[in-house]
Amino acid sequence: MLVNLNDILPKARKGGYAVGAFNTSNLEITQAILEAAEELRSPVIVATSEKAIRYAGIANISQMITGMARRTKIPVVLHLDHGKSYELCRECIRHGYTSVMIDASNLPFKENVKLTRRVVRFAQKKRVSVEAEIGRLAGIEDDLNVKDSQAIYTDSDEARRFAEDTGCDALAVAIGTSHGAYKFKGRPKLRIDILKEIAGLVKTPLVLHGASGVKSRWINHVNRYGGTMEQARGVPDALIHQAVENGITKVNTDTDLRIGFTAGVREYLTNHPSDFDPRKIIAQARKRITDVVLDRIEVFGSRNRA
Repeated sequence: MLVNLNDILPKARKGGYAVGAFNTSNLEITQAILEAAEELRSPVIVATSEKAIRYAGIANISQMITGMARRTKIPVVLHLDHGKSYELCRECIRHGYTSVMIDASNLPFKENVKLTRRVVRFAQKKRVSVEAEIGRLAGIEDDLNVKDSQAIYTDSDEARRFAEDTGCDALAVAIGTSHGAYKFKGRPKLRIDILKEIAGLVKTPLVLHGASGVKSRWINHVNRYGGTMEQARGVPDALIHQAVENGITKVNTDTDLRIGFTAGVREYLTNHPSDFDPRKIIAQARKRITDVVLDRIEVFGSRNRA
């Protein structure tokens, strides 16, 4: 069933768990996400980036996801990830998205508030939830490319004022994660102290982006079949647990799904060099993605919360 963030995130905050937001761009990835969430009876957020929308076409991808979501018994949010404009947010809402993210974190505080408030006003009329962001994460993901020197931790007082001034339904904060598969050069560390300050001041559900685990067993699987991702590093489960315990209610995952997809394709083609049936090739990728989503749901603590 289709819901918005307001139907699931306040419950997550009260229950001390987080809901996974998993990015998709095609049929098989969406199938894997929903299959895993249904198996573990977990609410789930299916997200599309601007690049995914350009790749698949907004009508195609929205109709596919909403159609599949309506046939499930678990709560499913169709969410725009890192929308950069009012116009895109409005277009997604017109095509059935139940939640949108307006990411104006690259703008000065007042301009971020102004644009976010405009999206919130429009979305509220359609009963659509709005996520916003304050602070900036480093790393590369689709159209996002933020250098380490441009990353900014979220200020707790600014987060409080931003949430109050905009009325957003969820707020993404920057506490040390980053986009992509190469998140840490040294020992993985998150600013849980900053998160605690924010959670103490902000009642709005908090979101953690750039939080893929990039686990060694998944990377080893890619490399075993010809990949070269030896230096990839993600956010350890223990740090995710700390973040959830201290106020995070939504955790975004994209890189892990890409790694799972790549591992499955490489494995199948290596073991079946004469096969050219795309359904068989992508079916193996779908299986690997399902395994990844099952793992992340367990880590986030949302099993049996549907």
